[in-house]
Amino acid sequence: MCRSTHRIVDEVRSETTCAECGLVFDDVAILATAPPGTTSETSDGSGRGIGPFVRPGGTKRFLGSTLSLNRDGQGKRLDWHRRYEFQHLKRVMLRQTARAVDGPLDRTPARSEIQSVGESMGLPAVVLAEAEGVYRESKVRGLFRGRSLPASVGACLYAACRRYSIPRTLGEVATAVGAKRSEVGRTFKVVQRGSGLSIPGVGTKSFLTRYAQELALSPRVRSTVESMLDKARDDPELSGLSPHGLVAALIYLAAEENGEHRSRAQVARVSSVTEVTLRSTSRLVERVWGRAGLPPKDESDLSG
Repeated sequence: MCRSTHRIVDEVRSETTCAECGLVFDDVAILATAPPGTTSETSDGSGRGIGPFVRPGGTKRFLGSTLSLNRDGQGKRLDWHRRYEFQHLKRVMLRQTARAVDGPLDRTPARSEIQSVGESMGLPAVVLAEAEGVYRESKVRGLFRGRSLPASVGACLYAACRRYSIPRTLGEVATAVGAKRSEVGRTFKVVQRGSGLSIPGVGTKSFLTRYAQELALSPRVRSTVESMLDKARDDPELSGLSPHGLVAALIYLAAEENGEHRSRAQVARVSSVTEVTLRSTSRLVERVWGRAGLPPKDESDLSG
């Protein structure tokens, strides 16, 4: 406007203004290019980390508008042929988003099942994304041939929980997907051997944090159980026990030792083990560590 060629760039406001009349030019982009990836000591050098976590196969692959089947954008009711047209468009959208973008998989039933079961178990989105990745890899390798969908979904969810150290037992996952524990366990063994993914075991301290929080135990009891777990890791007689069963037995013994009584029924309900298993594991620990100063329990106390 003033024919001046002197412009001032304000990097704070991302504006370019005229030095003579103060005109703000609108043709300047706020962010012309993506920020360069920075590598720090705590990052993996990928340069990612901008924005929230987006689950693979999520809403970013769908259309921007929600296709309603009854009313249009102004709220008016649609006639029957327009409803049929929208139903057809919605089917096409779902089919295109579930196609071979990530491989030759028909993952729509599995994805919805993983999503619903994961929400019922309270699993974070990153674990559900990992379960979808495990399912995709196992499906490509043909590991689910002849196996039911609930068992396959349960095996992938259990594998994802173990990869992220989420304290969930195989029985809890099997109950959530509505399949037998033995069936989910066999499918998980096939996934563990044939998928080529590293599936570590869940640490006992993860179960300790979860159970202690649900039982409202004091920090003194937690520290006692942690010291017992460190000792049990080096004991050959306790090495073959189930992790959550061993943690439940140590919690029961440590609570009794520190004067915070928790019944066997309470501990068994929280840890998803039977009272018989809890009683036998507690007696085994007492027999092995009788010399370690554990208080003897009354054998006639069968009710907890």
